[in-house]
Amino acid sequence: MLASCPLYHGLSSPQFPASTKYKLLLCSCASSSARSLQIHSKNPHFFPLHLLSSRKRRKGGNSSGRLWIAACLDSRGGGAAPYSVKIPVGNRHILIETGHIGRQASGAVTLTDGETIIYTTVSLDDIPSEPSDFFPLSVNYQERFSAAGRTSGGFFKREGRTKDHEVLICRLIDRPLRPTMVKGFYHETQILSWVLSYDGLHPPDSLAVTAAGIAVALSEVPNSEPVAGVRVGLIGDRFIVNPTTKEMEKSKLDLLLAGTETAILMIEGYCDFLTEERLLNAVQIGQDAVCTICREVAALVKLCGKPKMLDAIKLPPPELYKHVEDIAGQELVEVLQIKNKIPRRKALSYLENKVLSILTERGYISKIDAIVSTELTPDLIEDEEEDEEVVVDGEVDEGDVHIKPVSRKSIPLLFTEVDVKLVFKEVTSKFLRRRIVEGGKRSDGRAPCEVRPINSSCGLLPRVHGSALFTRGETQSLAVATLGDKQMAQKIDNLVDVEEFKRFYLQYSFPPSCVGEVGRVGAPSRREIGHGVLAERALEPILPSEDDFPYTIRVESTITESNGSSSMASVCGGCLALQDAGVPLKSSIAGIAMGMVLDTKEFGGDGTPLILSDITGSEDASGDMDFKVAGNNDGITAFQLDIKVGGITLPIMEWALLQARDGRKHILAEMSKCCPPPSKSLSKYAPIIHVMKVKPEKINLIIGSGGKKVKSIIEETGVEAIDAQDDGTVKITAKDLSSLEKSKAIISNLTMVPTVGDIYRNREIKSIAPYGAFVEVAPGREGLCHISELSASWLGKAEDAVKVGDRVDVKLIEVNEKGQLRLSRRALLPDPDKGNPLKETTSSQKSVDKGKPKKAATVVKDTLPVENAELAKGIKLPNPGKSKPVENKLVSEDKFVKKIVVSDKDGAHIDKGRPKKSSSKQVVNLASKTDGAVINGEANGG
Repeated sequence: MLASCPLYHGLSSPQFPASTKYKLLLCSCASSSARSLQIHSKNPHFFPLHLLSSRKRRKGGNSSGRLWIAACLDSRGGGAAPYSVKIPVGNRHILIETGHIGRQASGAVTLTDGETIIYTTVSLDDIPSEPSDFFPLSVNYQERFSAAGRTSGGFFKREGRTKDHEVLICRLIDRPLRPTMVKGFYHETQILSWVLSYDGLHPPDSLAVTAAGIAVALSEVPNSEPVAGVRVGLIGDRFIVNPTTKEMEKSKLDLLLAGTETAILMIEGYCDFLTEERLLNAVQIGQDAVCTICREVAALVKLCGKPKMLDAIKLPPPELYKHVEDIAGQELVEVLQIKNKIPRRKALSYLENKVLSILTERGYISKIDAIVSTELTPDLIEDEEEDEEVVVDGEVDEGDVHIKPVSRKSIPLLFTEVDVKLVFKEVTSKFLRRRIVEGGKRSDGRAPCEVRPINSSCGLLPRVHGSALFTRGETQSLAVATLGDKQMAQKIDNLVDVEEFKRFYLQYSFPPSCVGEVGRVGAPSRREIGHGVLAERALEPILPSEDDFPYTIRVESTITESNGSSSMASVCGGCLALQDAGVPLKSSIAGIAMGMVLDTKEFGGDGTPLILSDITGSEDASGDMDFKVAGNNDGITAFQLDIKVGGITLPIMEWALLQARDGRKHILAEMSKCCPPPSKSLSKYAPIIHVMKVKPEKINLIIGSGGKKVKSIIEETGVEAIDAQDDGTVKITAKDLSSLEKSKAIISNLTMVPTVGDIYRNREIKSIAPYGAFVEVAPGREGLCHISELSASWLGKAEDAVKVGDRVDVKLIEVNEKGQLRLSRRALLPDPDKGNPLKETTSSQKSVDKGKPKKAATVVKDTLPVENAELAKGIKLPNPGKSKPVENKLVSEDKFVKKIVVSDKDGAHIDKGRPKKSSSKQVVNLASKTDGAVINGEANGG
């Protein structure tokens, strides 16, 4: 078909240069169906292109075909053809797409899992930076709130500085990629990753690691192999690859693994006392999933990957290694035997300067630089004879760029000082590894399995809640534990629209003074954030539940000395500080860092990797592995593995885990010898938190309108905070017991469950309204005594009977649906009919007894104070105009007063004379001066 196409033969090398990469794709579309055919031409005079063919069905059943031809330039700066591939991961597929977005970056890729989409780019600087022993790689990861349909809550309504969990993901991306980068490539490389869409089910962190690995593999950055990452969870007895967020809620393991098709580069995770054997099983399952992804990525790279910039690799001259070894070899052996870090570092610095001086004297390092003549690149000069290209109005032609020739940097004649320093560091590392393998002794004289001397003490700082100083060799951590209420919890701002608070957090700081240096002091670095979270997750499984210990816990670990494994020292010191603060831990936790010399055959060994326990800083820098493991005697709680070579295998990891378990047990035994030991009791300076339960519907009574009630309780009692939760849990935080008891009493009264018939003696009248008086039956709890219930006689207004501040006895006669109380004072007054001689002659002793008030038990529980007007509206009140008793007209109030003071013995000899009338106010005053006993009983459960 193509051979018969004259248009195909017409598009040959005269019009399109054969050096340009093209791709031929023939598509024939009839109706809704489509066919695609990829054709590779072996003839060098022909080049691949796109042929698009389509048919349209016309009326009458006739059809005709039209042919479109499009050429897609596949070069840097041009638009590469889109590619996509689906890769099975776990129980679903992830979609990889490239060539559609970000085509001007060196590498760009989008990864889709469910409805979670990650977009990652790789770009590099055109001009190489100064040579260094550290690859110039920077990683930035950002979770955009728009990905979940939200916006930032800040003032500027846009994402600000990188959040802590984003920093952790940046580290997860950086650590597995760095070992695969080729030495000698100094072009600054930047990886940018964004979460464009998030469905709340598929976590973006493992996808971000894989997306970065694919973008680097497709870019021009030279690296050894593609890298991918997966998460492994343990639900029940089943391991799951890339579990959803709902599945992770039930998981006992959170393992994130990254590697290549042949080896493991990084693992990091947290578990609930998982054994070494179970952890290795999880690593094996994760590595199998990574291998599957890497194989598919390798095939994609062959299809659309860009050529690597191998010509940009600049390594020090090989003869320089021999010069450095000849000059400093013997002295290096002696310097590396110095046990202490600072003297050894100064000796190495002196020896490095000595090597530079000798090479300069011998003429190998020249201070005079030769200026290399500038060469102009023909491709960058515009050809004047070339036909002028017409640019349509409104478009900008960016194809022809005029670049002025710029002279390149001066290049030294022989060796540069930077090359000498790089080679000196490599030679020093080589000599250190040889000493460990051949002599069996490390720089401080220890054996490979030996742990440095340990010393620990607690209670150093008298005013803090808990403190500990943990020292292991030349590494030292000062840990401080602080206890507080929920207000001290750390709020986490994430993509999910749910407020999340951390009840426990550990903050790690690494001041420059801990290594005897001068440096920046300010916001925590990425390394400090990562080490702090690792130690935090290691200690989290041993903390008591919030129900058993309702405190928010903060641990600060300040590294006062550092010579390796400071994060694991933070684990040990933090555990001791928590015990000193009185936190009831489930067990003790210790951490250890393991190192490795992978290739021992180079130094006279048998080729078996050598595992080192409790590595120092120099062994970390010169070794091939940094494997941190934390846990107790029964299992592991946290782990972090970083590899500095091409990767390790499972047998090596198993060996390291078993050796780490022995070292962990030794450290735990040394921690038990802490002197002075942790107090294991709450400090007298720690706050007191009391937890009480009320009915959930009573919570609003404690809070009040706009929080007014709870604020008034805090001000009145002097407690620090009151936290009322929707489930009925109330937490009171106080500095002393007296204020705590006051607030407990008020809350208990507010949430009490009153019973009709309860009697409240000697209660204060708080306010008076036209329709009655409001009486405080309990602290913060008021009820309405209607004007008709204030007195046995008719009242025109409430002030005729009582005034604010009077103390009266009242009886609860009604509780409405809203919990509002209706009180009666009249019900407790003696029956006025007893003073009427017309009715007394026909009354029996039984009727006299009925006039006496009966004692009743009261429940002291709290509800929320209600507004007086609202309380009045909520209670059905009788009309005060109709409540005037008729009998009162027949009996004078004077006789009623006399009846009160007449004894039972003289009850039959009542004075029939009519004494002077006494006002109703006098009656009330007499009653108010009579202090009755409070009959309120204990409160039922609110």
